[in-house]
Amino acid sequence: MSDLHEECGVAAIYHLPDRGVSPLCPEQGPEETSRLMPRMLLDIQNRGQLAAGLTTYNPHRNQLIDTYKDMGSVSEVFRLGHRGKSESLMEQYAGRAAIGHVRYATCGQDDRSHAQPFERHHIKKHKWFSFAFNGQLANYPELRGELLDDDDNYLSLETDTEVLMHQICGALAAQQRSAPLDVCRRFAQKFDGAYSLVFLDALGNMMVARDPLGIKPLSYAIEGPLVAAASESVALLNVGFAAESIKSVPPGHAITILDGQVKIQSFAEPTRHAHCFFEWVYFANVASTLDGRSVYLARKALGEELARLETVPIDENTVVVPVPDTSKAAADSMAFALRIPCVEGLIRNRYSGRTFIEGSGDRRRKAETKYTPLREVLEGKRVLLVEDSIVRATTLEVLLQRIRQYGRPREIHVRVACPPIVSPCFYGIDMSTVGELFAPKFLGGKRGQAPFAGTALRVLSTKGACPLFPALRPEIEAPMAARLGADSLRYLPVEAISRAIGIKADNLCQACITGDYPTPCGQRLAQIALENFRNNVAGRTYETTGVRGEG
Repeated sequence: MSDLHEECGVAAIYHLPDRGVSPLCPEQGPEETSRLMPRMLLDIQNRGQLAAGLTTYNPHRNQLIDTYKDMGSVSEVFRLGHRGKSESLMEQYAGRAAIGHVRYATCGQDDRSHAQPFERHHIKKHKWFSFAFNGQLANYPELRGELLDDDDNYLSLETDTEVLMHQICGALAAQQRSAPLDVCRRFAQKFDGAYSLVFLDALGNMMVARDPLGIKPLSYAIEGPLVAAASESVALLNVGFAAESIKSVPPGHAITILDGQVKIQSFAEPTRHAHCFFEWVYFANVASTLDGRSVYLARKALGEELARLETVPIDENTVVVPVPDTSKAAADSMAFALRIPCVEGLIRNRYSGRTFIEGSGDRRRKAETKYTPLREVLEGKRVLLVEDSIVRATTLEVLLQRIRQYGRPREIHVRVACPPIVSPCFYGIDMSTVGELFAPKFLGGKRGQAPFAGTALRVLSTKGACPLFPALRPEIEAPMAARLGADSLRYLPVEAISRAIGIKADNLCQACITGDYPTPCGQRLAQIALENFRNNVAGRTYETTGVRGEG
């Protein structure tokens, strides 16, 4: 399988010239502001554990911008467990500005050439730059074909990150001096998909940009001489920025630092917003606030939605158990609403990474060692097991087997704080085919029919049905529960998501739970995925169309 690199994280920090010393780094001084970057990356480590890196700018060294990146976690890459080696790296790459990146590899391929930031050398300072991004371009095949129509162009990695680099080069080639906002305008005209981007050049200019739909999260803060941005607000809060200073970059806007001057400017007028709902459900750090909505409060509200739907008899031997860690807030609030205990019946191995984005074989093996059921807590209990979402169900199937074998509960009732995942994602989450998903196999109408048909998935709710899709009812969820090994299964309806997050459904991307995509190329890829499923075509949608994501 091709290696798809999804759900990454970006960060940036800049000490403006002639603005004094920041209280966040008083000992090192402005030219060593880059020391804050590893700390920022640690706080978005949940978004990428396979590779990490940074690029720094220092006008007092020959290598005006310099990039350091490697495979491994942030602690491993920056040698944070070894004071001497870490200090040596920080001295070598010291600078007044830095951009950084953490990356996941979805199929386990360890390839340093895919690690970010990507640096492009040039003898002209405004064409010597480095960048990193989080996202995925759904129109990669068209962009790639357009580039390769010119025999002078060459693509070695076949990823959208490399195409993005060529687009930056093309925009800069038309300018006598670096014009980052012109780069963003070019992006808005040519890109279909999701991108949050950080950019740094050899003139010391920086840009932080978010796509016009705002699919991927991006926060920023400006305090005194420091300007910083990161995929999640928690990275800014934990390096010392005041909570009231931290805001979300508006969709279609860029923060630019040119000649030491900071501007926040629009480069595209969005027709709508499409924030990825899955950030609040699963991906984001629970301590983050995204687009004005707390991740913790959203998950708490999801648990309250689950409690309202509960029909299982409640007695003194009924307990709520979260699947650590992203389900805990939902489980706590569900238990509180039902007035029953929420207990830690599963202990997570903290040294095991997330299994959502792993190869299928590795995913099953890791799931077997990821959690330890506690018999003293579970034995003889009616367990309401709260999970944040079910994508492929590999981890959950293994987990339920282990709970029954080692925990010996009386019953296990799975409660999912998310609707069924029924359609692929083409904006940066590693699920590109219908066949790999758990729910569609059970949601068909008549025998032999495909499990979904375009936007018809919007009816997966408590309100009604279309010809192919009945509403979510116990008789539909029962065979799903049996397949998992649970006594019962209940999902949330689609309309619960916008209520819990506190953002209107029209301003969320819910394509993977509705089949309704916010961009034309996303919708087209979904139709290809559907046809592949109907015709038993093997391989990911990316492989059958030539698309590979990097962000």
